[in-house]
Amino acid sequence: MVASLRAAGCVFAEAEAQLLIASAAGPVELAEMLRRRVDGLPLEHVLGWARFCGLRIAVDPGVFVPRRRTEFLVEQAAAVARPHAVVVDLCCGSGAVGAALAAKLRQVRLYAADVDPAAVRCARRNIAEAGAVFEGDLYQALPGRLRGGVEVVVANAPYVPTDEVALMPSEARLHEPQVALDGGGDGLDIQRRVAAGAPDWLSPGGHLLIETSRRQAPHTAKIVARAGLVPRTVRCDDLDATIVVGALPG
Repeated sequence: MVASLRAAGCVFAEAEAQLLIASAAGPVELAEMLRRRVDGLPLEHVLGWARFCGLRIAVDPGVFVPRRRTEFLVEQAAAVARPHAVVVDLCCGSGAVGAALAAKLRQVRLYAADVDPAAVRCARRNIAEAGAVFEGDLYQALPGRLRGGVEVVVANAPYVPTDEVALMPSEARLHEPQVALDGGGDGLDIQRRVAAGAPDWLSPGGHLLIETSRRQAPHTAKIVARAGLVPRTVRCDDLDATIVVGALPG
């Protein structure tokens, strides 16, 4: 197994083999799981789950796999969320960020949204009783009664420039939805829409947190500022993670 995984380019072949063995019900299933992994399917899709913020997050085939760097987004959101805060997770994918915030804070009122039906189905499994998941385009998916009353909006919106999607690892570009990867010409199209809509949905003093890249962070901060929020950029080198936090005055 290890030799097959190494030959397929799996860097952590021993660890992956252990996970496959632990997850398989028997030799037949194990052989099929190994075949799918060697064929290039992301490990998380083969296992059916990903480890995120200490949680086991269900990840269905075709759904964006939560990255470890996004744990920094959870950390920063938890730092600004007050008890019983209304939290919205936009572009929620599997619901990993919302599920982690609900587990971390426990008292938040959580709402999540994604435009991809497969992601919504997956997020509903992960969030379960912790919150509600809606299918639709960004804020349009949310109940109108939340307008002006959201204290924290988190968004791991796609931020890969269109021309760079083809340069991504095959696991991502072949097995994750394009809508979860492609951020438009400069990678910031969805971020612009998220920031522009935030002031209408945030409560006074509320926060918008957007994951971005180190290279794009200055542009993301300008987008947030143009929307009327006060931006600051935070960075975690260990996770190679960059977050722009925008505060609504008041």
